[in-house]
Amino acid sequence: MQESALTDSPEAGEGAEASASAVSGKVQDVWRAGRLDALFWLGIALSLLASLPALVAWTPQMTDYPSHLAGYKIMLDHGRDPFLTWYFLFHWEWTGNLGAELLMVPLAPVFGVEMAGRIIVALIPALTGLSIVSVSWVLRRRVGLGPILALVAIWSPSLLMGFLNYSLSLALALFTFALWVRMEGSPWRRLVMIPLGFVVWLCHVSGWGILGVLVFGYEWTRRSGWRDWRPFLAPWPLIFPLLPMLAGMGANSKVSYGRWGVLEYKWGILYKALRNQDQVFDIATLCVLLLVVLAALLVKRIDGRLGWAALILFGLTLAVPRQIFGGDYADYRLSTAALMIALLAVDFRSRIPAWLLVAASLIFVSRTALTSWVWYRDAQTARTMIAALDYVPEGARVATAVAIPRRQWFFGPFEHFGSYAVVRSRAMENSNFALPDVHMLSMRERRYRFADPTQRILFSPNQRIDLRKFKPARHADYLWYIGDAHPVALPDGAKIIYSTPNSFLARMPSAVDLANPADGS
Repeated sequence: MQESALTDSPEAGEGAEASASAVSGKVQDVWRAGRLDALFWLGIALSLLASLPALVAWTPQMTDYPSHLAGYKIMLDHGRDPFLTWYFLFHWEWTGNLGAELLMVPLAPVFGVEMAGRIIVALIPALTGLSIVSVSWVLRRRVGLGPILALVAIWSPSLLMGFLNYSLSLALALFTFALWVRMEGSPWRRLVMIPLGFVVWLCHVSGWGILGVLVFGYEWTRRSGWRDWRPFLAPWPLIFPLLPMLAGMGANSKVSYGRWGVLEYKWGILYKALRNQDQVFDIATLCVLLLVVLAALLVKRIDGRLGWAALILFGLTLAVPRQIFGGDYADYRLSTAALMIALLAVDFRSRIPAWLLVAASLIFVSRTALTSWVWYRDAQTARTMIAALDYVPEGARVATAVAIPRRQWFFGPFEHFGSYAVVRSRAMENSNFALPDVHMLSMRERRYRFADPTQRILFSPNQRIDLRKFKPARHADYLWYIGDAHPVALPDGAKIIYSTPNSFLARMPSAVDLANPADGS
């Protein structure tokens, strides 16, 4: 009776309701914490998945990658290899474009140049994804819709073209920014940021610039008023790389917006911010991502700590010249970076439906899967083409001619494929990045041009390709042609000794055939 009376009393009822409410609150907290942990690990898993293209292809199918690989080979063996020393000059400089080069120094002696390059390529997208997750977690202690969509920007045009140093510097810039936020209030932050600023700059100057914009945007949201000048001084620990730049260490002063069509070009780099394999898919993806950013703006769910940086990067995309310090597409790199930061700034604090998170993940997974399949397919083509080097003696002179359509959406993987002649045959070849005062690598022979872009033959659909007019072949022992369009004529006296459906190797009449092919021909 006493127990029943206590249970039926108002005080007991209120206590039971309070107890049930507390239990329910704890259950919700546990569920919410578990959901946040699940999204965090989803972000980690998707970040690691970003490396899939580099794992399924025996060699990365990036446009510029073979020439970068040749540059690493020459950098490591110059002065020891007689052929590479005879054909090339290499002048080491401490400059803001050394990310992959510095990684090659310890990796290449252990794994070899080709495997070391593949490892670096596999690391970069994974590191970029992890850096995106890190920034989101440090700022909000959660990974939401915006950061998951930001992962879509990992396989940017910059990465697909093979801008390894820039892509690595972007990942390190995001990690460094996350540390800047994490060390808020610490007296050690300024001291730690000075060497980290140098590390990001050494990888690539553009990544260092993005880091400065991120820090400024973050500090701008903390200002006390519009006249508060402290956000302009807050990034001072990052300015020290200006010293070697002002001293002229590895700096090229060339700046250019291009020769014509600047406005058309600027519009192009905006709508091509996610250019990959399929024009319709890429533009549709971009539209979806921009709609998410617009929706976040309309409901005031843009995190200003990143939103200001995204806005500044968008402005810089329009203002920055195309060519800075001798490098191309300085502005194009920023268009995708601005999109990535804008998506990171999206912060829908209310609960996002699970289906929407799944859809966001599927956008990233589908694009990564498409890139992986194309890389695997092109790598099989590359495997048959590279067999041509079995017929090229070490130290030969190889003129590569690559037929490139004037208009195509996807990035051609074979534009610099001829540089494998340097990597595997220690040959003199004409598609390498070897311009004096621009690259550390240059050609010893200066009487004629035998470097990028002399390998390119741009053609229209009805244009005939006549290799008798191909000037580099006049200075070569072998002509290596790559392209789906078949030429109508070869140089006089050239003899095809190896061919595939989309390439052939021809021996020039002045060449001495020292190769020993497996079939004995």
